[in-house]
Amino acid sequence: MTEYLTESYDYALPSELIAQRPLEPRDSSRLMVVDRARQTIAHRAFRDLPELLAPRDLLVGNRSRVIAARLRGSKLPTGGAVEILLLRARGDGAWDALVRPGKRLAVGTRVGFGDREVFAEIVDRTEFGRRAVRFVDRAGRPVAPLAFERWLDAHGQMPLPPYIQEPLADPERYQTVYAREPGSAAAPTAGLHFTPELLFKLRERGVGLAHVTLHVGLDTFRPVEVEDLREHHIHSEWCELAEPTAERIATARRVGARVVGVGTTAVRVLETSGGQPYQGDTRLFIYPGYRFRVVEALITNFHLPRSSLLMLVSAFAGRELMKRAYEVAVAERYRFFSFGDAMLIV
Repeated sequence: MTEYLTESYDYALPSELIAQRPLEPRDSSRLMVVDRARQTIAHRAFRDLPELLAPRDLLVGNRSRVIAARLRGSKLPTGGAVEILLLRARGDGAWDALVRPGKRLAVGTRVGFGDREVFAEIVDRTEFGRRAVRFVDRAGRPVAPLAFERWLDAHGQMPLPPYIQEPLADPERYQTVYAREPGSAAAPTAGLHFTPELLFKLRERGVGLAHVTLHVGLDTFRPVEVEDLREHHIHSEWCELAEPTAERIATARRVGARVVGVGTTAVRVLETSGGQPYQGDTRLFIYPGYRFRVVEALITNFHLPRSSLLMLVSAFAGRELMKRAYEVAVAERYRFFSFGDAMLIV
């Protein structure tokens, strides 16, 4: 069937439509409004969001914070240049990471950094050619989590997506204003459009804001390679939906209000948990045919061709409507991807 063919989620995008820098202020981005029931497409600004949501609607955003996950060091004792990109913390005290040059970094290799206070040790090979990396001090003892967090803030770099070629003047522009929980290698970008002032206006309107956490990995940018998307194995990411958020979801449902997912990461948490308290990994891959249990409206950015994220929004809005929306977005010169414009699907 056509909806299961990966090529059905491909589209042509002029390179100049890939946003290289965020707009100021955050909420000045454009907002495409897609109505599933009416099959209509309208054009607004993100700052208009309070007018487009109803009192008692509940926004649910991902409060994960991007860490300074890119590290540059040297292989010991030879001195060869090494790059490590941290993807997610493992339960054994190590990190799952991408390393370069991968072929030269066998298990047992040690990597040093400028301060020579903290070292990285390659302790295992993992899936997709990655490595498990443990951070130790000069004596070979594991670095305590809080001490490592401070060290990483001082020595790591913000891992911008590969399609962004311009340096980011202010690293905080790749964080949402409500980011609190460090752990992501990429931002939950639908939330980048919110400002404190817009959140205040939403509260005045009677719209609620609750939070979940999903630590985003760089697999979010990995295109689906198989012809039949049902054969694709999605990445695993750690997520949490806490009791207070579950209670607010239950209240919204009870009064007939909508649960509005802010971004595909929040949607995956909500649908993994069913709106109930949850903590653990998710490998939920949402594509057309999926029946949504919790999410009734969605705020999202414009996604890469052939990506699992585009498949998720196509499952929510319908593949044909989403195909038309993307054609309109290109024709109307919307800005795409992480620093691009947004879409509200109702």
